[in-house]
Amino acid sequence: MTDKTDGTGTASPDDLTLEVRLGRLEEIVRMLEVEEPDLERALALFEEGVGHVRHAEELLAKAELRVEELLSEKELRPFGEVTE
Repeated sequence: MTDKTDGTGTASPDDLTLEVRLGRLEEIVRMLEVEEPDLERALALFEEGVGHVRHAEELLAKAELRVEELLSEKELRPFGEVTE
């Protein structure tokens, strides 16, 4: 069994869902706009945000590919159509 936590019981950054990533990005933007952190903290937040955006793009690309695969399968027919 693979441990998907970072040792503190929380999910490792690679296992975060798209929704969690988007929520964290919103937090980061709020912190940068409202709290006006010092340069070092601002850069750290920005770097974290870029990582979330990159992973989110990967998740969306995988989902898009899966949708395309499903739509390209041969035996698709309109919902409710009965075959004999």
